[in-house]
Amino acid sequence: MLEKVLIANRGEIALRILRACKAMGIQTVAVYSKADADLMHVRLADEAICIGPPGAAQSYLHAPAIISAAEVSNADAIHPGYGFLAENADFAEQVEQSGFIFIGPRSETIRLMGDKVSAKDAMKAANVPTVPGSDGPLPDDPEEMIEIGRQVGYPVIIKAAAGGGGRGMRVVHNEAALVNSVQITKSEAAAAFGSDVVYMEKYLQRPRHVEIQVISDGKGNTIHLGDRDCSLQRRHQKVIEEAPAPEIDPVAREECAAACVKACNEIGYRGAGTFEFLYEDGGFYFIEMNTRVQVEHPVSELITGVDIVREQLRVASDLPLSVTQDQVRFTGHAIECRINAEDPQTFMPSPGRITTFHAPGGPGVRVDSHIYDGYTVPPFYDSLIAKVISYGEDRDQAMARMRQALDELVIEGISTNTQLHRELVRDASFMAGGVSIHYLESKLEDG
Repeated sequence: MLEKVLIANRGEIALRILRACKAMGIQTVAVYSKADADLMHVRLADEAICIGPPGAAQSYLHAPAIISAAEVSNADAIHPGYGFLAENADFAEQVEQSGFIFIGPRSETIRLMGDKVSAKDAMKAANVPTVPGSDGPLPDDPEEMIEIGRQVGYPVIIKAAAGGGGRGMRVVHNEAALVNSVQITKSEAAAAFGSDVVYMEKYLQRPRHVEIQVISDGKGNTIHLGDRDCSLQRRHQKVIEEAPAPEIDPVAREECAAACVKACNEIGYRGAGTFEFLYEDGGFYFIEMNTRVQVEHPVSELITGVDIVREQLRVASDLPLSVTQDQVRFTGHAIECRINAEDPQTFMPSPGRITTFHAPGGPGVRVDSHIYDGYTVPPFYDSLIAKVISYGEDRDQAMARMRQALDELVIEGISTNTQLHRELVRDASFMAGGVSIHYLESKLEDG
């Protein structure tokens, strides 16, 4: 078992990792920027090391500072959480070369899945369903582009191979606009990601966002923890997630999960990961794999009873997974609402001092948060400040418990999106299940 883990992150995920470590008897090292000295996990860690000024580029994204902190604290391993350097293959490689264990996939796996073209090729080889498209980078020749567009069928979407987070994408509705749209996307991709490689996919009109959680020991043993629906999104950012995804064809669900397990075994995957799909008309279409723990991992934990972060730590300790697929039991339903420090009308970040914080409770309610009375939300990082998660014997009970939990939640001193969540869990279409990824933005536009 690992003896000491450095947590290379902040906020609620850092506290989540710390709790898992402490439950397993593992010592913890917190690293923090000068803006984060009062974070809860910094107070609770066995050791805490300041790694730089508030700006993420000089602290949480500064690999040499993080590795130096691991060296001076004699840590065994580094857990990157999500965001920041979690899916940075160069960082993972530097961690490994420095003699530490990277709690995540091997660097070459992160590179493979970080490039959307190579990732799609790997998924095709493992029979994971993919979106029809260009089968690789788009050629420079306009005539070849046009021919591919005709074969795929309009509308199509042009995507940067190195893109992510909703950036580096452009929808093309007809052949006349194709060549110019490709050139614009290539220029934007080169400026934003350092690579102008783009590819084409069929643009699905009203898909849902459904993902499958996997964990692998890196030795050919992989389990899946079912699926999640993350379709309620704003500007490609998830707002509410739930597990299992409602209204999914059961045969397609089983086949897709099995294909994800097979893919992990074939690429030698290690640790926790998530296959993200668009789902439409009973079909799954692979879009990308996240090679890290997800923000929404609690909903999968609640319906399976499997502690995903604990499994990450076991795999990093060269121990087998604590459960086999046959032992995973899917029961009930779980929903997660992301509470952000942001203006409810403009969605602009709302940093500042929290004067009052009251977390909801009761049966089937879990709150993952790092905030407390008197905590000051800094303006330098992501606006996520809490995750409210509900569990029920079925979706209706989970929804009812979420409504009550959100009504109990009190955060004063700053603005939050809590009221939006209160409205969404009472929204007739969402309550019925199966809304598309476009639903929330259309609702917000309609007022």
